[in-house]
Amino acid sequence: MQIPKTFLSCLFVLTLDMIIFNKYIKKMFDCYIKAQTKCRCNLLSFQLFIHTRIIFSVKVARGSRTIRFTSMASLLQNTRELKTFVVDEGHGVKGLSELKIKSLPELFIQPIEKRLDMSKVVPYESIPVIDMSNSDDPKVGEAICDAAEKWGFFQIINHGVPLSIIDDVKDATHRFFMLPPEEKKKYLFKNSPTKNVRLVTSFIPEVDTYLEWKDYLSCFYVSDDEANSYWPSVCRDQVLEYLKNSESLIKRLLEALIKRLDIPKLDDKNKAILMGSMRINLNYYPVCPNPELTVGVGGHSDVSTLTVLLQDETGGLYVRKLDSEDWVHVPPIKGSLTINIGDALQIMSNGLYKSIEHHVVANGNKNRISVPIFVNPRPSDVIGPLPQVINRGEKALYKQVLYSDYVKHFYRKSHNGKDTIDFAKV
Repeated sequence: MQIPKTFLSCLFVLTLDMIIFNKYIKKMFDCYIKAQTKCRCNLLSFQLFIHTRIIFSVKVARGSRTIRFTSMASLLQNTRELKTFVVDEGHGVKGLSELKIKSLPELFIQPIEKRLDMSKVVPYESIPVIDMSNSDDPKVGEAICDAAEKWGFFQIINHGVPLSIIDDVKDATHRFFMLPPEEKKKYLFKNSPTKNVRLVTSFIPEVDTYLEWKDYLSCFYVSDDEANSYWPSVCRDQVLEYLKNSESLIKRLLEALIKRLDIPKLDDKNKAILMGSMRINLNYYPVCPNPELTVGVGGHSDVSTLTVLLQDETGGLYVRKLDSEDWVHVPPIKGSLTINIGDALQIMSNGLYKSIEHHVVANGNKNRISVPIFVNPRPSDVIGPLPQVINRGEKALYKQVLYSDYVKHFYRKSHNGKDTIDFAKV
């Protein structure tokens, strides 16, 4: 097997008895030196994670040898080292979870006001569930519009996206996050060959004071050619297939929603501003040692026109009731998709349709995945209340804003409820 000329990184996971610990170090070090001698490597770097909660790495450069010992306790208590491990080295919170930590590091412990208050969860209420099997029926369109007005969230069944394609994209999500860190780190922002594909931990780790318990791969769709060139091959085909099969559904949803805005049909002009760009995320929420102390995703509303969410059977999504402090759980329904209105459509509908704050809790027993498609205006679009809405005599509640400016404002700060919408208010 050929050893790379500039860099070699190996990750070993072993369970060792501390009595023979030193013997393993010596054997491994000897092997590394022999390997370094046989090849023209400037640097060999190895990391060993041991179930005895000792971490050490060996670096061998020409003419020098260094062994660095770091205890698990030191890693968890040193915020800088921990953030480097989780955010910068491709391990993510998945890698941290796999170390079988017993308690949550301080970096992930959210302030109480950022956590979901489970005492405010209303167990006897649920968001609407709409059967899309006869989507041409005016009653179905009315149900979609009513749900968008009163809840901003609803689930759909018999939507036309094949279950086999749904299962394939869920499997592909698991496959991507099962990749070793050295493969996943290729898609970190600093390494990714394109700004349209990036792997992230938390929401915006550069600005988040306390990190969220989530890893996600975000893929902005430009074209099939770009996707085939840059999206991870381990999941690319399945993600593209799911995205393509969802387009017809998205059009049907928008066609229903715009009729209540006095727009008779989804023509090319309306289609461009309502669904001119799309982003798909693969979200991974690993098992968390203290789920009650952190969040999977903090309370927020999406900046999209609408979002089509595929969640697995684990659950954990909560929706805040309109004009209320109460929260409602969104239980997974086999084969269903969850639709939520985003800020862009709230702005364009002049507040008729509502983007709603939602929150994802961490899970202490099971890994969770979800796959949202964010249906957006184009970055270059200027959004505001649509002319057809203002022509009805309504006073504009929102100003005209460049959509890319709105999105940039969203990504400048940690999740904080629905405060992003204030950026567009008159």
